[in-house]
Amino acid sequence: MQKLKVFLSDSLNPHLNLATEEWIFHNLDPSQQVLFLWRNEETVVIGRNQNPWSECNLAQMKSDKVHLARRTTGGGAVFHDLGNTNFTFLSPRESYKRENNIQVIFNALKNFGIQGEASGRNDLLIPFPDGPRKFSGSAYREKKDRAFHHGTLLLHTDLTRLGNYLTPNPKKLQAKGKESVRARVANLTEVAANLRHEQIVETMVDAFEKFYGGKAEVESLTMASLQRIPELKAQYDTLSSWEWLYGNTLEFNHKMDDYLSLGFFDFQFQVEDGVIKELQIFTDCLYPQLIDDLTAHLRRQPYRGDTVRAAFTKAREKFTDITAGLDELEQWLCRHIEV
Repeated sequence: MQKLKVFLSDSLNPHLNLATEEWIFHNLDPSQQVLFLWRNEETVVIGRNQNPWSECNLAQMKSDKVHLARRTTGGGAVFHDLGNTNFTFLSPRESYKRENNIQVIFNALKNFGIQGEASGRNDLLIPFPDGPRKFSGSAYREKKDRAFHHGTLLLHTDLTRLGNYLTPNPKKLQAKGKESVRARVANLTEVAANLRHEQIVETMVDAFEKFYGGKAEVESLTMASLQRIPELKAQYDTLSSWEWLYGNTLEFNHKMDDYLSLGFFDFQFQVEDGVIKELQIFTDCLYPQLIDDLTAHLRRQPYRGDTVRAAFTKAREKFTDITAGLDELEQWLCRHIEV
């Protein structure tokens, strides 16, 4: 009989939960069957190779207290909230079958009168009169001795929120068709109105144990778990760091321009590894020394709101007669690059 292990996260911190996935994948005994169930408070999760400044409205996310998290795997941006339950399976590679994990999920959902069906490699669907709609997407990873399958279950997530925080390339929108994609997605509460995360967790653990014919060792994880599991803390420290979230970005250029009370401004940033490598400011502003000072203070600094605010604090000390204009210029810049 295989050893069964279940981890339940009592934390809504996305960096802890993503770190737990990494820890499970890299550090746990691969001969056991593992199930990890978790959810995040409001978070935009981007893929390993995405640029947060070009993908996300960072100022809006900061205003709404929405986390940014970056996966170690590829793919696009997704939005998590408390209506979104996440599952992670780890299996020995030689006995891994994706169908087993899907069956565990379907067996759990049958308790709520939900009949699921699998589509292609990644999606789980439920039938509706106007055609099937997706309630789960998945991704996969493998190493020589282990196989990893993780995905989402949409319970009662706000399907409109992701659009508030993304600034996608117009070509992507044209290619994918924003409305048609949204129309094919459904929350499970559309079928089982009172379904909640706690119920899904209980039935998933039960279905997992019944499928493998054993009793799982269940462990709850919290932020305090970081103090007793060094490998988990190492993953958390990496995935929650500014360097990983923002600095781990290939070189890019960011241009912004507008008419403000001090004149027309055209800022052109060249950013590499999250640091302002080069900066040019084109303007008809009547204070050339201000432009020289801002350029000097911003160059070679982290590309973040704190950097902008520090530069403008110095400018206000020197240019005391244009405080209101400087405030406006600072706020305008921060709206574009806020971190």
